[in-house]
Amino acid sequence: MARAMVLGRPRTRLRLSEIAIPEPGPGQVLLKVHACGICRTDLHVVDGELTEPKLPIIPGHQIVADVIKAGEGVTEPRVGARVGVPWLGWTDGDCKYCLSGRENLCDRARFTGYQIDGGYADYTVADSRFCLPIPEGYPDLQAAPLLCAGLIGYRSLRMAGDAPRLGIYGFGSSASIVIQVARHRGQRTYAFTRPGDKAGQKFALDLGADWAGDSDAAPPDPLDAAIIFAPAGELVPAALRAVAKGGTVVCGGIHMSDIPSFPYSILWGERVLRSVANLTRADGNEFLLLAPTIPIETKVTVYPLEEANEALDDMREGRLHGSGVISLS
Repeated sequence: MARAMVLGRPRTRLRLSEIAIPEPGPGQVLLKVHACGICRTDLHVVDGELTEPKLPIIPGHQIVADVIKAGEGVTEPRVGARVGVPWLGWTDGDCKYCLSGRENLCDRARFTGYQIDGGYADYTVADSRFCLPIPEGYPDLQAAPLLCAGLIGYRSLRMAGDAPRLGIYGFGSSASIVIQVARHRGQRTYAFTRPGDKAGQKFALDLGADWAGDSDAAPPDPLDAAIIFAPAGELVPAALRAVAKGGTVVCGGIHMSDIPSFPYSILWGERVLRSVANLTRADGNEFLLLAPTIPIETKVTVYPLEEANEALDDMREGRLHGSGVISLS
């Protein structure tokens, strides 16, 4: 038997449960979980803002684990390998999106911690194709945030282009990683936090932000691009007003509250507004090779498995700066 934090019906709090250790099917591997990062997407699942989970479900999609058993047909990863499992957990592999390098848009995709049981548990199974190698030198707890906060942040950064002046709205786990990549690339960075969040602004400045302020404030310089990680639709018009003509605003979250109407004038001037949907394995492999060369450092707050609800509360209330990680060692 194994421990797991389970979300059931009705969706309220996670429940600490005893479950049978799962068996890997064809193409799957059985994983002994060491750490699992806490993501705002987990909140969206628990709070009902993502409406189509498999229930009951074990959340968690920033999994660092060892392979302890391989199912039929699996040759890689090998038993004993340390791997990471991200949000994208399965695709059909033969649709127009998968065949054109856009598996993140696969209509039949299934997601870890949403339709596939995730990493808030001692053991889980995963599709062997979607297990990523963890770079050496990253302890389990520090590696976990790379698998979503890092990967989605990195994809968002690529979508924003090579912007000399980059704004980051919502300074949580993804932002704390993205800013390190942006600084490595020589970009100036401007951090926007919840109004009055002085601790968050100090955290951003400590990580090298050139400026930090409230999300409703204007930056001291026009931005060339902005990434919005906070799930607040009202930040879209604010970011469009902050970027110069020809600039790009990227919405990096899987869920966002409704975007209020805004005048065409703040979009005009060839500004671009776009979203980022999920990630690809190519994103994962590219970013995990890059991370140790910078090197990216992750600041983590560690919670035991049975305190997963408290960890989600801390994220929901803005008390968590950096990355929260559940330890199962």
